[in-house]
Amino acid sequence: MQSLNTTLLIIGGGPGGYVTAIRAGQLGISTILVEGQSLGGTCLNIGCIPSKALIHVAEQFHQTQHHSQHSALGISVSAPTLDISKSVEWKDGIVDRLTTGVAALLKKHKVQVIHGWAKVIDGKTVEVGDTRIQCEHLVLATGSTSVNLPILPIGGPIISSTEALAPKSVPKRLVVVGGGYIGLELGIAYRKLGAEVSVVEAQDRILPAYDAELTQPVHEALKQLGVKLYLKHSVLGFDGTLQVRDPNGDTLNLETDQVLVAVGRKPNTQGWNLEALNLDMNGSAIKIDSRCQTSMRNVYAIGDLSGEPMLAHRAMAQGEMVAELISGKSREFNPTAIAAVCFTDPELVVVGQTPDEAKAAGWDCIVSSFPFAANGRAMTLESKSGFVRVVARRDNHVIVGWQAVGVGVSELSTAFAQSLEMGARLEDIGGTIHAHPTLGEAVQEAALRALGHALHL
Repeated sequence: MQSLNTTLLIIGGGPGGYVTAIRAGQLGISTILVEGQSLGGTCLNIGCIPSKALIHVAEQFHQTQHHSQHSALGISVSAPTLDISKSVEWKDGIVDRLTTGVAALLKKHKVQVIHGWAKVIDGKTVEVGDTRIQCEHLVLATGSTSVNLPILPIGGPIISSTEALAPKSVPKRLVVVGGGYIGLELGIAYRKLGAEVSVVEAQDRILPAYDAELTQPVHEALKQLGVKLYLKHSVLGFDGTLQVRDPNGDTLNLETDQVLVAVGRKPNTQGWNLEALNLDMNGSAIKIDSRCQTSMRNVYAIGDLSGEPMLAHRAMAQGEMVAELISGKSREFNPTAIAAVCFTDPELVVVGQTPDEAKAAGWDCIVSSFPFAANGRAMTLESKSGFVRVVARRDNHVIVGWQAVGVGVSELSTAFAQSLEMGARLEDIGGTIHAHPTLGEAVQEAALRALGHALHL
């Protein structure tokens, strides 16, 4: 068996793992990265990036269809057709460029990449095939996997998000099981691609992790698109049709060509002998402290493996910090807020405290929103639904949360997070000149309205 020695060994080449490796390389730390599949992990290969690419294809096709029927813009085109194989080829090209770029960055910073499946022996020893690697520091960054339903095993007409992002054809009928962000992002995309889409959700509303006021514009958009919602319905099984139980206890049979199971994700703790370390756990995730240290010295866990929020940008930030800790720097992972973005139509952004969370924390807060119906840029984008909402303490006007729903609001997430990290007050945002015409003006107006003097409302 071949033996290798390194200062830092990372298991997992997703956003958390590869960023750890790049930063460690920059700091001169001898680093080996082990990845069993493609570099970039779920995010680059079968998650964030390909889903946004498919969403873009769907939106372009949907808009072209709209212009072929009736357009207030004066645009008239013939009815479009879709070659989904070319769409997938375009999406795969983006993924390939990004993963190739990650490989080039790792090489640039002298990170040794070993392709294969890791097996943990102990806190300083990992085997990959016939190679044994000894390390001083071990970073676990194995990500997460889709939650499967035993009554709906993946295969044939029952698919996960992985298969949904590489379609060979667009089904005539699709039922999405799960009304969270993954199910709705893909469900809306497939509806715009021409499928008849239904969504089955066990709870009483879509996107149950978000508050009802924020999700209402998405609910309205789903109705306009013709997406059928089966709320408070539970899945019973599939035998050519999907059987669900309605709130009254009656059984319905939903005719469909495909069933997309999108009921969430869980930390990927299986298949690489994690149990050999006997680490403290936090539910299904590995328990970590404010420096991403596990219960074993010099063993770290980052990203989805360490639990919620399961976000690529959280994993990246944790990975950068861990690399700097190993180099001897003093760091702690204590962000004021981490933005969560849902790429439905319209988009959703939540950063920091919602009104209900602030109230539960015992804070007396001002809550103010500004509608995109009064924003000129939103009007020029034919998207007047939605709003920006700010939550600030009443005593000192320090902003503790931002939420937004509307076209393109994902791009406001950086400004939201930055204002919270910098401890901005309502006066800081209200007094900052925001460019016109932009969606960002709604951010300033929300702050001004909280102060009692919105200008355009």
